[in-house]
Amino acid sequence: MIFFLTEPNQFLLKNKISLLSFVLLGSLIFISSQAYAHTGKTSDHFFQDTIPSARITGKVSATEDGLPLAGATVENLRTGKGVTTNSAGVFFIEARRGDSIRFSFAGKIAQTLAYTGQGSLNAELGRSEGQLREVVITGFQNLDKKKFTGAATSLKADEIKINGVVDVSRMLEGRAAGVSVQNVSGTFGAAPKVHIRGATSINGENKPLWVVDGVVLEDIVNISNDQLSSGDPTTLLGSAVAGLNSNDIETIDILKDAAATALYGARAMNGVVVITTKKGRSGKPTVSYTGNFSTQLKPTYSDYDIMNSAQQMSVMGELERKGYLNYNILDQPNYGVYGQMYAALSADAYGNFPLQNTPEAKRAFLLRYAKANTDWFDVLFQNSLIQEHSLSISGGNEKSQSFFSTSFYNDNGWTIADKVNRYTLNFRNNYTFNDKLSVGFMTVGSVRQQRVPGTLNRTSNPVSGQFDRDFDINPFSYALNTNRALTAYDSAGNLEYFRRNFAPFNIVNELANNYIDLNVIDLKLQGELNYKFNSHLRYEFIGALRYAKSSQEHQITENSNWLMHTELTTMQPLMELINSCIAILTIQTILQ
Repeated sequence: MIFFLTEPNQFLLKNKISLLSFVLLGSLIFISSQAYAHTGKTSDHFFQDTIPSARITGKVSATEDGLPLAGATVENLRTGKGVTTNSAGVFFIEARRGDSIRFSFAGKIAQTLAYTGQGSLNAELGRSEGQLREVVITGFQNLDKKKFTGAATSLKADEIKINGVVDVSRMLEGRAAGVSVQNVSGTFGAAPKVHIRGATSINGENKPLWVVDGVVLEDIVNISNDQLSSGDPTTLLGSAVAGLNSNDIETIDILKDAAATALYGARAMNGVVVITTKKGRSGKPTVSYTGNFSTQLKPTYSDYDIMNSAQQMSVMGELERKGYLNYNILDQPNYGVYGQMYAALSADAYGNFPLQNTPEAKRAFLLRYAKANTDWFDVLFQNSLIQEHSLSISGGNEKSQSFFSTSFYNDNGWTIADKVNRYTLNFRNNYTFNDKLSVGFMTVGSVRQQRVPGTLNRTSNPVSGQFDRDFDINPFSYALNTNRALTAYDSAGNLEYFRRNFAPFNIVNELANNYIDLNVIDLKLQGELNYKFNSHLRYEFIGALRYAKSSQEHQITENSNWLMHTELTTMQPLMELINSCIAILTIQTILQ
């Protein structure tokens, strides 16, 4: 039953009176009011609205998984006032009995509930199928996927992100058809081989073009796909997106066909990867923290079919019995256990013999190394702890939005010779002056400090058709190919040295005195200007200024085997020249 007045009379117009409408549904009575006010001064009221307002609370969640919806809009349709839910999906709003409360969220079906005085008002929003429009971002424009005629794949960062993986290029593996990602090194900074639409050239580059927020991201060091698998130190600077915080990425669009060359020219012939980073959102400030902790365990010899120390000493014993291992080994540039034994059988500078030349003494000497069974993986590797911390703050209103993020990445090293620290900073502001004019400013920076084992670039051997490296102390390669009868420490716990390149060598000592320090600073300032003339014409301007600096310092101390070998190699021609001069003088003296 409904009670109402069809039109206000003079008494109602003369005084500020609220007309009340009563709606009776079952045992519930819904009351709404319509106020009439006279512009003149009134002294008293005969009727007043006696329904008080209350501050109600509730929670908005998703129907599919029951998770809270942060940022959902809750609106009182009577007053027109609205609020947004917090990170837990909870809201607080003023309402009174009979008010209609509307709940809405992007991608969800809106729902309207009546407030009848209950303790809390909870809403569950279901998914709205087909309501969101798929957009392809080319870096120049945002197009409806239905109108985009090229081959493209759009990915959301939240869907492809892999915990513990910080390089964005590695996240594309297996995520899009026609995109091949081949990891050639697990070291931070080394770019994987990324092929879009297959290999387009035999000798040329097959790398895709990276575009971040509409600006082409150039490589710090230009490295071809063939050089990526070389193992040279320069390859650690090969990843164009190594300084990009993956938590700042919102979407990734991959342009796979040749139509991308119409936008970016010949550089896009191998495909384009367009990255769009996050922007500030209107509403209350939102603080987000992401922490990732992972570990990489040491490798073990059980994964490889390699002889132990006893088996290797048995083979060398047979070589000795056949006459292949004798005192002549001391003239070789490299030697191991048997070289140590023959050196100990010789007199030292003081005329002493460290090892007696008896079968029993030699047998005891060799038996120690036969039982050593050195675990080089245990000596050179450690269980690494990788940690990444990311903090972001987003907020603003309809006129201005801000986004700030910073991150810290640390890897204490899988081997005893490498470690890396990376710091990133992202600050972005967007301003909307009116319906036509909007501007944006962005500052993005990253700093990387990395240490890796010292190594030399590989060289091509035209005779054998293979690649050689004059000096390599890669821990994994050393542990996999070194005799397990060799020991890192002697019986007294001190470092034990064998011969390599005519100089004492110990891998632990070499890694501590022969290393490479990599430092990278990357800073970008970017500005955007958008002006909309009408619904069909719009002008967009993007300008960026980038400063990138990288340094590669090969630190070699006087205790390094490589330095001692270099000194011997440098001095050898001089000594040969001196000996030749002495021989000539001697001959002249004899002739005289």
